[in-house]
Amino acid sequence: MSNTPMAASPLTRAVLEIDEYASGLGWDQPARLFALVDTARLRTQEPGLAAQLGLADAPETTGLTPIEQDEVPTDKPLDEFLATIAWPDAVVGCALTVERLMLPPSAEAQVPQGLSEAKLTQWVAGHPDRQEVRMTVAVLRDGARDSALRLRQKDSPTEVLTGSALVPGLAEALSATFED
Repeated sequence: MSNTPMAASPLTRAVLEIDEYASGLGWDQPARLFALVDTARLRTQEPGLAAQLGLADAPETTGLTPIEQDEVPTDKPLDEFLATIAWPDAVVGCALTVERLMLPPSAEAQVPQGLSEAKLTQWVAGHPDRQEVRMTVAVLRDGARDSALRLRQKDSPTEVLTGSALVPGLAEALSATFED
């Protein structure tokens, strides 16, 4: 985690680690889902996996390890897919990174009324003020959450915005994956 502040919480460090990983893959990537596991517990209970992930000799004794899951299906709406997920007890949290187009609040008044979802997507894609953004959102079973936002226009580790309430709808959908 070369660009991750050591003073950050384990959840923030995990979000920034995932953001850095996604950044290394470039833009125009599919959504990616990650399980978050307790690093110390992983070393103890799954030493082979910990060694495979390069964690066996790491000095850090606290923290979260993101483990990428199978591909997120592209033929199903993201909220419907997330509603099908159930995590085993060993997973203490989860994270998702996804790219979207975003408009500034000033563009809200310009949105034509009565557009279908497909037409609205097309309208946003053609808007001159649109911004491409990569959102990485993580939640823990205990309710903690954090996010990182990276604009394609300002694609630099020093330009990543973090905060717990940046993408509340996605955080809620991820939290719901831990409900019984």
